[in-house]
Formats: sequence, C-alpha cells, structure tokens
Amino acid sequence: MLHSQPAKVRQVWIGGAVVSLPQDGHVHTEWSWDTVTGSMIDSCQRAIEIGLPSLAFTEHADLTPWLIPEPVRPHLPEHFRVRLRTDGVLEPPDLDVEGYFAGIQECRERFPELRILSGVEMSEPHWHRDRADALLAAHDFERVLGSVHSLPEGGHHYEVSVLSMWPAADVVRGYLAEVLELVESTADFAVLAHIDYGLRSWPADKPFAAADFEEEFRTVLRALAGSGRVLEVNTKVPLPREIVSWWFELGGEAVAFGSDAHEPGLVGHGFAHAAALVESCGFYPGRTPHDFWSRRP
Repeated sequence: MLHSQPAKVRQVWIGGAVVSLPQDGHVHTEWSWDTVTGSMIDSCQRAIEIGLPSLAFTEHADLTPWLIPEPVRPHLPEHFRVRLRTDGVLEPPDLDVEGYFAGIQECRERFPELRILSGVEMSEPHWHRDRADALLAAHDFERVLGSVHSLPEGGHHYEVSVLSMWPAADVVRGYLAEVLELVESTADFAVLAHIDYGLRSWPADKPFAAADFEEEFRTVLRALAGSGRVLEVNTKVPLPREIVSWWFELGGEAVAFGSDAHEPGLVGHGFAHAAALVESCGFYPGRTPHDFWSRRP
C-alpha cells in the first residue's frame, strides 16, 4: 500500500548522478526471536532519519532445529541459551504472526510518510515444504525472502557459524551447495537473502577471494537468474563486487538491498556504498524509490 504523504528520501551522488537511497528490504525487529533490542517503531524512526523511502519487516520463520556443539553452549547469548533443550538442540519458536501484523498496522498509522511492507524470511523452506507453504498460504506477506542458515552434518543440523569442525573453505562450498538446492526447488520466495552468509564466520586473519569460489557462486547465480528471483545485496558484511558483476553477466534481472538489521541503528547500514557498487555493475533504480534495482533495457 502506498501512503498519502511522500517520504523525505535521501539522495546521494552515484555515477555522476543524484539518486535516492534504496528500500531496506530485510529488517528484523522484536518479532524475530533472535533479537534483543529490535523495535519496529524505532526502526521506522531510523529509516525516516536517514532518508530511506521504505522498508520491509522480514521477520524470521526459522524452521530448522539446530544442534549447538557443547563447547559453544556456554558462550551463547542468554536469549539463545534459554531456548536450548536438554539435548543441546535449539528449536526456534514460531513467528507470532498476529502480533507481528498488529505491529505493522500500528507503524503504518504512526508513520504515513514511510512505505512499510510486511514480510518474512523463510529459513530452509525447501526442507520444510508443508510448514512453509502453510504459513504463506495463511498470510499475505508482501516480501518473502528465502535463506539458508544451517547445514546438515552427522544426522544433525548446525547453524553455519558454529561449523568449526569444517575448514572455512568447506563451509563456504557446503553453504553454496545448499543454497543451490534452495534455488532449484519450487519453494515460494521472491528474493534470495545473503548469498554470502557463509562468509560471516570467515577467519579475520585470512583474506577472502571470491575468485576462489567463482564456479560455485556462478552456479547458484545462474540458477537464480533462471528462476526469475531477485538477488539481495546484504550489507551485514561487504558483498564482494565480483558476485554482483557475475549476477549481471549471467542475466540476473534485479537486485534488492537488505541491511539484515536486528537493531534499529543498523537499518540502512552501508546503503550508499552498496548502491554505488550495484550501479557500477549495471543495475539502476526503478521507476520509484520502492522498486528493485534492475538492468536498463
């Protein structure tokens, strides 16, 4: 829904032209189980302060229980530890959809100058088709992200960041192989979230070279382009430029931007830099600031 008052959209110089900052299409608030300081209201205020045209509250629908290795358990944040079962498995709770949509409505009424989309981030929906399909059939989410957060190992599933038993390169390759399974499935999602999630636990003292994984990235991107879905440029960590360039080269039609913010202060984080990177790879703003960025015809 478009609101009656226009947003005061911040504009930046990109490629010698003035363009609006893009929509933040990946924001988490108090309705995502893994947040501590998340707030829908404060996230809206932050978006207005920095001049974002719109945002999508894509709360977690994490469908996979994770086994937390015993050495890791004492170091988990308290809001993770309280969810651990006696067998060391963390089972994320269901999204409180009724409370979430009530929050969306309150924000739309309080911030009419901001376009606010409902949304959900579906984690491994290709493994849980019945639950994923039922959630989407029952609720009219405007933005659906598909993502992978965990990988199978030894009869269990582990969140990617705790796979310390794997070499870092194997984590990235294993992650991209599972993302390919998601993309090649018929799971219902429009935007592939954080293709670089496997890099978040990459060793800080070891430089990452996207070229070392070019074949794996290209395979995922080629399948994603063929599916007609959108690639997200997630600003949680800087996305290597090569990945966006490969996306353009392989026929990808559009790019979304997402901060993956779990606290209001990170909404829109790094968007000016990300917008410049995306433009340099051949993608440009749509007809309105709320649109995906796409290649010019």
